[in-house]
Amino acid sequence: MKRITILLTGILVGLTASAQDEIGEPTFVPSVKVGKTLVDGDSIQYMEMSNVYVYPELTFKSKRQQQAYLRLVKNVKKVLPLAKQARQIIIETAEFTETLPPEERKAHLKRVEQSVVKQYKPQMKKLTFSQGKLLIKLVDRECHSTAYEAMQAFIGPVRSGMWQAFAWMFGASLKKGYDAEGTDRLTERVVLMVEAGQL
Repeated sequence: MKRITILLTGILVGLTASAQDEIGEPTFVPSVKVGKTLVDGDSIQYMEMSNVYVYPELTFKSKRQQQAYLRLVKNVKKVLPLAKQARQIIIETAEFTETLPPEERKAHLKRVEQSVVKQYKPQMKKLTFSQGKLLIKLVDRECHSTAYEAMQAFIGPVRSGMWQAFAWMFGASLKKGYDAEGTDRLTERVVLMVEAGQL
């Protein structure tokens, strides 16, 4: 898990590779589930679809504001899958380590750390500083805890504090939360529409 910490911190502190190579934009495909139900002895087919979100049309005061929105959409599409993968890794690791005896946990966390670094470091290097900051917020959205809190759970408060201080030197914060009702309202709108396959 130490490497997960390093990766999250590396994102924040701006592995600001000037290369803008595409990581491979995700495709969130709307899901459709077809089934049957029995009503009064008669079978009725039904179809369940993904949510469809309808928002008022955005109006932009300037070209610059419109470009900022388009950049947000692009960034969400790039980092949302990473946030979802981070959530999955954290959940699976936490659940599995609960089943291990205490003396085996450290070795398992080290193996997870090495695997995560090997798999995700090349992708993380391609993120810009703003994408990294967005990723930290989306990790909070997906995990319901900040990157700092997640790191504390795995590597303890002392080392988490060190990484937070390191991130702070570069103008970022591992304690930054996600506020879907407030400052991140527009981001939440974009995330929901991306997840539904509308953007």
